[in-house]
Amino acid sequence: MSLPTAPASRRLLLLAPLAVAGAGGVAFFVLLDRMSKGTYDPHGLPSMLIGKKLPAFDLPGLGQAPGISSAAIAAGGRPVLVNFFASWCVPCVEEAATLMALKGQGVPIYGIAYKDKEAATKSFLARNGDPYAAIGRDDPGRVAIDFGVYGVPETYVVDAQGIVRFRWAGALTQDVVQQSIMPLMKASS
Repeated sequence: MSLPTAPASRRLLLLAPLAVAGAGGVAFFVLLDRMSKGTYDPHGLPSMLIGKKLPAFDLPGLGQAPGISSAAIAAGGRPVLVNFFASWCVPCVEEAATLMALKGQGVPIYGIAYKDKEAATKSFLARNGDPYAAIGRDDPGRVAIDFGVYGVPETYVVDAQGIVRFRWAGALTQDVVQQSIMPLMKASS
C-alpha cells in the first residue's frame, strides 16, 4: 500500500522533467553561442599538465635505438613537441604529412608509440615517414596515463624549460599548426 503524495510533492515531480529540459536547452544555446563566436573547440579537452613540468618517464627506443626520457626532453633548452601515436591509429596516418612538414621546418618532435608492437611501429614509420628526433615505446601505456592521454594521436607543446604549454587531442592539421602550435613554439623559445 502506498502513501498518498502531498499536492506540493506531486507538482515538484511533474516540474522535474521540465527543469531538466530547460537546463538542456540553456546548455544547447550556450554551445550555439560559443560556436557562432568561434570560441568553441571540440578538441579543447582540459589537461592537468598545462603549466606544469613534464611527468617523469624513461622509455626504451625501437630496436637498438636509444629511447627518450622527460629529463632529456627538458634538458634540450628549446621548445619541442611530444606526439603520442600508434600504427593502428587512422588519424595518426592523417597527421603524418603535417608532422613531416614540421620536421622539415626544424621543429623537434619526440614520438611516443602508444601500446604498439615494435614491428608494427617500424612498418608505420616506413610507410608514413619518420618525423621524430627520438621515439619511446610506451607498451603498457603508463606514460600516457601520466600525461592524461584520451587517445591517439595527441600532441603536447613543451617549452624550453620543460613546461607543458599546450595540448591537442586528435590529428594535427596545417590550421592547428599555424594558429596554435607555431605561435606557442616561437613564444616558448
